[in-house]
Amino acid sequence: MNVLSIITAIYNPDAGQLREAYDSIRAQVMPDGWELEWVVQEDGRTGIAEEILSSDDPLIAFGSGRQNGVAITRNLALARARGTLVKNLDQDDVLTKGVVMRDIEVLVSNPDVGWTTSRVLDLLPDGSTLGFDNDPPAGRLEPGVVLHHWRKHNFRLPVHPTTMCLRRELLTAVGGWMAVPGSDDTGALVAASILSPGWFREEVGLLYRKWPGQESAGGAHTEPVEWNARMSLINERAEALAALGKR
Repeated sequence: MNVLSIITAIYNPDAGQLREAYDSIRAQVMPDGWELEWVVQEDGRTGIAEEILSSDDPLIAFGSGRQNGVAITRNLALARARGTLVKNLDQDDVLTKGVVMRDIEVLVSNPDVGWTTSRVLDLLPDGSTLGFDNDPPAGRLEPGVVLHHWRKHNFRLPVHPTTMCLRRELLTAVGGWMAVPGSDDTGALVAASILSPGWFREEVGLLYRKWPGQESAGGAHTEPVEWNARMSLINERAEALAALGKR
């Protein structure tokens, strides 16, 4: 049986939002020969995830550890995950129906493609949604395309890293989620996009919740000194990987 692992890092979650994330995973339909697991890893040891979610659901693999931040928490979940394919889901976001099936379809049908992403809608506090106007054309994204766009557009990606589904060996090859604050998924995607072609699906795969409590909405996320440092490091790693590839 093949396994796709959805990884969620937990820290001080909103109970209603976390249950919505759970419901969106439960609504996924798996193709024949595939199994789904949800690897829930708390950044800390309060046990809050088990309190909010159904602790006896075999779909969920709970874990915890000392408080280390989101990137390390995701990587600890990766160490426990059984899947050959790995997908991230933030604790406050919602998967759309069919997205896991589509991710698997792309990666099974295109053995040289290492990662997939999909279209995103912002989920606003009033329940309405808002789309983007700069999604790339659906289909294959060759190595270097993501990096070039990211550099040209002031470190803004052409695809949303929260929608990533990656082959496990590719994710581990780039070190999992990059140990930088607030941009660990960007670091992982940029690195993966250097080593392997990717794929963009035009169907909406995620509702990205916009709310006052989200970490990326805070001023610390865009504080210039830290922002420039982590963008510089992500860029430097991409350059190193590209140079190694040419050798």
